[in-house]
Amino acid sequence: MRSLSSFILLLLAWFALPHRATAQPAQTRAEALGQDAAEYVRAYGVPAAEAVRRLIAQQDSVPAIDAIAERYRDRLAGVSVQHRPDYRYIVYLTGARPVAPTAVSAGPTRVPVQFRTGAKASRERVLWALTHHQPAIRAALSGTPSMGIDPRTGELVVIAAQSVVDRAGGAAALDAGLTALTGVPVRVRMLDLVDRNLGPQGGGRLDGTDPASGRRYRCTSGFLVGDGARIGITTAAHCLDELAYIDPTRQATPLGFVGQWGWGYHDVQIHTVPTVARPLFFTDTARTRVRPVESQRAKTSTRAGDFVCHRGESTGYSCAEVTLLDFAPAGELCGGHCLPTWVAVAGPTCKQGDSGGPVFSGTTAFGIVKGATFRTDGSCAFYFYMSLDYLPTPWRLLTEPPPAMAQGE
Repeated sequence: MRSLSSFILLLLAWFALPHRATAQPAQTRAEALGQDAAEYVRAYGVPAAEAVRRLIAQQDSVPAIDAIAERYRDRLAGVSVQHRPDYRYIVYLTGARPVAPTAVSAGPTRVPVQFRTGAKASRERVLWALTHHQPAIRAALSGTPSMGIDPRTGELVVIAAQSVVDRAGGAAALDAGLTALTGVPVRVRMLDLVDRNLGPQGGGRLDGTDPASGRRYRCTSGFLVGDGARIGITTAAHCLDELAYIDPTRQATPLGFVGQWGWGYHDVQIHTVPTVARPLFFTDTARTRVRPVESQRAKTSTRAGDFVCHRGESTGYSCAEVTLLDFAPAGELCGGHCLPTWVAVAGPTCKQGDSGGPVFSGTTAFGIVKGATFRTDGSCAFYFYMSLDYLPTPWRLLTEPPPAMAQGE
């Protein structure tokens, strides 16, 4: 997997590694929320205080919404976040038996929860069908589609180019045929899209030289991780093995290669660091703000409509809604076809050079960017990330300074 052709993946929003690169004070939780809330204001036109309230609610409502999802697990098609005309959660259920609306406590407020019945299939049933019938679906559409689950309808969504759909008999015929094949409702969407891992570009960066070609390549790092004995940083799986961290003063710190995991549901590589590092990451385009990592959002607790941010070397800092869960990109981007484990986030900010960057909201870490889906005119439709749930064992996200740092050493 170390060939030059597989190397089109790198990049990122980078991570404050050695302590000399993190001299600036880290944002407080309130400052982090304020920065993200400014993006929320631009997206939805609400007052700044309301934006902060909603972002707090998005995080603090997780236990209560997870409990509701578990209570209705047998009927659950999905959960989404509504931002307009008001902020609330929508729970989609199969069957016709109604459920009375409720509200959940989330930080300083209570958020309405509305139940909508009539979904065509449960999430568990659709996910099973997507996982087991993915090869047959690809064969029916010349191997090109991307796929995901629409939590609002309980449908398996298949995205393919108009020309491909036409050759296969049209959308209506494909809907019927794939529904019969999978045993769950299928909706074909005709969009001319191209899924790609995001190529090598850099900035505040990791550098290395490909021993096969002698060419120098650059990528960026994501989050600080540990295995109980070592401290490491994450990047994309197809970075070179031998890398050095280049700090803002152009000083190089060689890193120790641990391994790369780039198959099926993984896209992560880990390098150990020789100096004590704090669990911080840059969040702004200019790399002047660093933010602490205080918690991790599980994929099972991520909702369609969650407002998340990412930072990439090409696009800088931006925020948008989660659009598809259980997403399987088109093409063979995972050492073969990808499993339906990825999370898609709306564009328009993704470019070559963003891969490997951190995905976050406030001080909560969600994942690392893998690739993006582009329209034929080159514009970004959405990007997709690997949840931090899939960090390889025994590595885990660090949310506290390593013991030596905590002791002042």
